[in-house]
Amino acid sequence: MAAIEMKNIVKQYGDGFPAVNDVSIDVADGEFLILVGPSGCGKSTLLRMIVGLEDITSGDMIIGGKKVNDLAPRDRNLSMVFQNYALYPHLTVYENIAFPLRLAGASDSEVDKKVREASSTLELDEHLERKPGNLSGGQRQRVAMGRAIVRNAEAFLFDEPLSNLDAKLRGQMRTEIARLQKRLGITTVYVTHDQTEAMTLGDRVAVLKRGVLQQLATPRELYENPCNLFVAGFIGSPPMNFLPAKVDGDSVELPFGTVKIPSEKAQRAQGKGLLIAGIRPEHFEDASVVDEDKVSEEATFHAKVDVVEWLGNEAYAYIPFEAPPEVEKQLQQLERDLDGESLRTQLVVSLDGASRITEGDDATIWVDARKIHLFDPSTGENLTMDVERAGTVPGGNAMEKAEEVGRARDEVQPGSDQPAT
Repeated sequence: MAAIEMKNIVKQYGDGFPAVNDVSIDVADGEFLILVGPSGCGKSTLLRMIVGLEDITSGDMIIGGKKVNDLAPRDRNLSMVFQNYALYPHLTVYENIAFPLRLAGASDSEVDKKVREASSTLELDEHLERKPGNLSGGQRQRVAMGRAIVRNAEAFLFDEPLSNLDAKLRGQMRTEIARLQKRLGITTVYVTHDQTEAMTLGDRVAVLKRGVLQQLATPRELYENPCNLFVAGFIGSPPMNFLPAKVDGDSVELPFGTVKIPSEKAQRAQGKGLLIAGIRPEHFEDASVVDEDKVSEEATFHAKVDVVEWLGNEAYAYIPFEAPPEVEKQLQQLERDLDGESLRTQLVVSLDGASRITEGDDATIWVDARKIHLFDPSTGENLTMDVERAGTVPGGNAMEKAEEVGRARDEVQPGSDQPAT
């Protein structure tokens, strides 16, 4: 096992624009790090540079205290698990797991011992004599993980290993991977575009946009203290609501009314003009089911509900609103950055399952104003971020830096919104 240090890593292809742009990340020995972002953000390229499948244009890749920039993949002692399993169809499960050991010239007794230890860990004992074509997707992925385990590698590298599985199986495999990593205590770097995987698996999460590191933090820090609009919009499901806002004293004027926010947050946004307020759906509630001591004129507003989705234990209410052009433009760009389509501006409100709000109601909604974030619409910066609880935020404005990379690339390759995966 070993720590992995990425120091100012840059990857440029033939057109000269960086697929990975000056990324620095330290992965501690035994840590589970997630690289996450939308398609084309550079996360897979960065993973391939760790394992040696991509050359590094500049910067240093250090594994276990040793610079490995010029080492071939076979000399780095890393185990990689791919999205497509990469199993040999003509070999049994036993021989697929044993393959790297036989390649290294291990004795039959050592091979048998390690293969059976791995199969026991992954609950594959009853499948050892079967061929991959007769296994389910989840079983095949466990075989691929078994092949990685037997190598006694210094680190595991996962490249979107669950994307070919159905939703239920993905959930089960997430749990298995997390349990396995904790049991083995091995340094792990895991690439995904699925923010649910990122939030449930990682000790820390690195959010990338167009090859630029936006924020490196624990899942809780990312969720509660996103550094900019991009991170705030990417982390969370349903995503954070973004509304036009104006601060006056300790109050914030929103499309539906005015609410009072903590004075320290208000002070950071004074004199900034039109802002974007970010509020997660779960920080709203039907005022009729909230404790009476929380309900006041400064924490509630009235709005007509357009659609209600009732899910049993909770419900989602949708409330449309109009946004000024400058806010509308930023939100449309954010949708494109997040691989989404431009949708109508609407507020998504999470309601308790006991709520009786229905479609067409003029509802009274309570908002937890302590949880409101305020963003600068011109830069995307979170003006109210708690720096001490936000992990690592690169110097400068990472969101603007990523935008510059995207604009420069589009001048050379029109329509190419993202440089690499």
